[in-house]
Order: sequence, then C-alpha cells, then structure tokens
Amino acid sequence: MSTIDHYINDIIVRGAAEAREEGSAATEAHHLLLAIAVIEDTAAHRVLTAAGLGRQAIRAALDREFEHSLAAVGVSLSSYDLPKPFHDPKDQPKLGASARLAIERGFAASKGKKDLRPAHLLLGVLSADVGTVPRALALAGIDRSGLMDCAEETLARESW
Repeated sequence: MSTIDHYINDIIVRGAAEAREEGSAATEAHHLLLAIAVIEDTAAHRVLTAAGLGRQAIRAALDREFEHSLAAVGVSLSSYDLPKPFHDPKDQPKLGASARLAIERGFAASKGKKDLRPAHLLLGVLSADVGTVPRALALAGIDRSGLMDCAEETLARESW
C-alpha cells in the first residue's frame, strides 16, 4: 500500500473510532474531520492547527452544532440529562454518505491518485455546502471558504 492508502485507511479507522465513541452507527464527514485533526505531520493538520482547529476545538464546534440543531426544533439540551452513548466495541460503524462523498470530493480535487494528499481529503470534507461540518464551522465563526483557500495554497507549496 502507498503512503496515501495508509493515510486514508488511518482516517477511516480513526473516524470510525470517533463514531463509535459517539454511539453512531455510521462514520460521517465530521468524524473524518476529527481524525484528520489528530494525524500530525501533514499539511491538512497544519492548516487546521493554524486556524485553531485542533481535535478539541472541532469537538466543541460539533457539540455546539448538535445543541443548536436541537434548539432549532425546540429542544433544549440543558433540559435533559442525556445518557452517555452506548457503544459496543465489537460494532464497526459503516462509512456513511457524507464521509463517502467527502472522500470522493477529495479524490476529485486531486489530479489523480498519484497526486492525492491529505490536504485533498481535508478539502473534500470542507467543500460540502450543507451538513454538520459547514454548520459547525459557521457556528464556531470559522471562515470555511478561507480555510479551503489555505488548504489549496498549502497543496501548491507542500508535498505532504
């Protein structure tokens, strides 16, 4: 397997661990974003870190998005004592639609598999116009378009 194959496998495995911890049956794009944020020594990690988006900051933004989405339908998270999500260590979350689309967009952003790098996958996650990731970033005051520009600029300068 090539280096990028190992990287893709790593973000999928780490994303699945994030989904399992959340009690989700599917690994979605926001789980991949959390995984990208923790894999150091990549341009994608450096772009996120430069924007103040480490794993904890992304998790906090996702938690705010969850609370905001509930509030939109009249549910106050603070009014309920939600139990911790159940996660069976044997269950393996399936790759969800938003994660598959993010990976496809990442591939499409490159000139081909030989050109594919972690920042392309970050672009794939960030380029969704709707969904959890763009809502969470907007609520956190992050300029998603500017973040995508930084990722593209990094692709022009850095090899990995």
